[in-house]
Amino acid sequence: MAEKPDYQSLGLKVGLEIHRQLDTKKLFSPVPSELNDGIDFRFQRRLRPTMSEIGEIDPAALEEFKKRRTYVYEGNHRLADLVYIDEEPPRGPDPDALEVSLQIAYLLNAKPVDEVHFMRKIVIDGSNVSGFQRTAIVAMNGRVDTPWGSVGIPTICLEEDACRIVERREKEVVYRLDRLGIPLVEIATTPDIHHPEQAKVVAKYIGDALRATRKVKRGLGTIRQDLNVSIKGGARVEIKGVQELDMIPLIIEREVERQVNLLKIRDELCARDVKPEEIKEEFHDVTEIFGNTDSKIIAKAIENGGRVLAVKLPGFRGLIGREIQPGRRLGTEMADRAKKYVRGIFHIDELPNYGITELEINAVIKKLDLGENDAFVLVAAQKGTAKKALAEVVKRAREAIGGVPEETRRALPDGNTQYMRPLPGKARMYPETDIPSIFLPPEEKERIKSNLPELPQKRVERFIREYKIDRSLAETLVSDERDELFEELVGEGLKPSLVASILVVVLKGLKKEVPIENISEDHIREAFALYLEGKIAREAFEEIFKELAKNPTKTARQVAEEKELTLLSEEEVERIIDEVIQQNIEVIKAKGMGAMGMIMGRAMAKLRGRADGKLVNTLVRKKIRELAGS
Repeated sequence: MAEKPDYQSLGLKVGLEIHRQLDTKKLFSPVPSELNDGIDFRFQRRLRPTMSEIGEIDPAALEEFKKRRTYVYEGNHRLADLVYIDEEPPRGPDPDALEVSLQIAYLLNAKPVDEVHFMRKIVIDGSNVSGFQRTAIVAMNGRVDTPWGSVGIPTICLEEDACRIVERREKEVVYRLDRLGIPLVEIATTPDIHHPEQAKVVAKYIGDALRATRKVKRGLGTIRQDLNVSIKGGARVEIKGVQELDMIPLIIEREVERQVNLLKIRDELCARDVKPEEIKEEFHDVTEIFGNTDSKIIAKAIENGGRVLAVKLPGFRGLIGREIQPGRRLGTEMADRAKKYVRGIFHIDELPNYGITELEINAVIKKLDLGENDAFVLVAAQKGTAKKALAEVVKRAREAIGGVPEETRRALPDGNTQYMRPLPGKARMYPETDIPSIFLPPEEKERIKSNLPELPQKRVERFIREYKIDRSLAETLVSDERDELFEELVGEGLKPSLVASILVVVLKGLKKEVPIENISEDHIREAFALYLEGKIAREAFEEIFKELAKNPTKTARQVAEEKELTLLSEEEVERIIDEVIQQNIEVIKAKGMGAMGMIMGRAMAKLRGRADGKLVNTLVRKKIRELAGS
């Protein structure tokens, strides 16, 4: 869409689901919640769907089961005990994880429940060894206030994370067990978000509340943001895997564009009087037409014993190739559905192309007896596989007649989305029988509520007010979670502006050169201790941190001594300045104080990190004046 649409008239509704890993032990066993590629055991499983407590099978679970995959699990005994290979019942939930989830609830204005009851959520894509995920509601009825209005938070859940995928093969998926069981907090909002930017504001507020606890993990994969998007006349579409906060508005805009264009296609099909029952699973073998084809893909499929099958789509000509998102068409969505069986499809709107000629196209049109508005889709593969792929195309074509299908899609890096599976239904939950209910005493809830951490934005404003530092420095200290260290160092008697500058400007400046994540808080404390002792100058921090990032086993004191960054005495500084002046005596006599910049630069080249810049400036200025006046 070239112009921003009127989201109110479109009836835009957005809900968020935010999942964040907690930095505690695993949820149902006291093993470390960390990732590790060390493997000392391996096993495999097949998973099957079961009925929920309402006696139904979830369609998303059923679709996964139809793929007939085998799941291989790799693990490390230190990080995955018998609980996480589903050979031992779970232990009670980690108390730290439960307390952090309640802190988050209060920060989001929610009311904790009186008793926590865990449920089993059916998941048979292999990401949970048991075939289900344990989850429990810990609080309800929260809210986030925004300039567009309040957004409700009906539930806050505590659940276990899934395995991480290592490799996906045709009929086998390899998972690593280390992530399985890491505690997750899941926060769901009501669909009261009516503007893409409002969704970003809500997600940021929730993210700030999570970070305020100091008990959430950071880094890639530790947070997952899902969106539920719909417009008037469209359908609820779940978009999974939104990693970046700034991408949220774009992804919503693209989904609105997609639904608007799918509704236009629906209206065009209605105008052409296309009925769902006219889209039939009648697959025609057109292999003979492509006996001497120039299409390498089709020729290779036939050579390998495959067939070329075609299906007729009445009324779809010109619509399969219509763009619904930048670079994506209705035909792309059909191909996404068929990808579980074949690499791709061919449709009439994109031909002639890919080596397929006009002559071959006309032969297919004739064989399928297509009318002016009719389309065809081709698949080249083993006959059984080709039929399954075209059945998916037929299903998607029928859905197009109804407009927007309810489904789960994955977020792509460019802001578009791609089909994953049908939208999960309610038929995926049943009670957890291995974990007793957990009573939350009122006095325990009151203790947590009375000791809530400071929200990041409030902390930023306090830093600006109390420490008189720039907003940009305060925001970076808080977002990088160096704010507690900052206050600790200022409490040692250091100037706030100096500490903030070193923690933000110096460290950020080194980020492109060295792995600054190797610099620990103990490294930083020791470097500042050296500064307080008068052992190093401000200019030495950069060199010390650079070396520590490369060699984190060293101490700041070691680096200062090895690189001769310890401060020289005033007498030693004066001696080196005298040497510089003697080497440039003629220039000083000729220029007088005009030589100040040059002499200062050459002196600092020898003294940087080993002498206070103000002292060097004072001595250089004094000596030049003495020479200029003589």
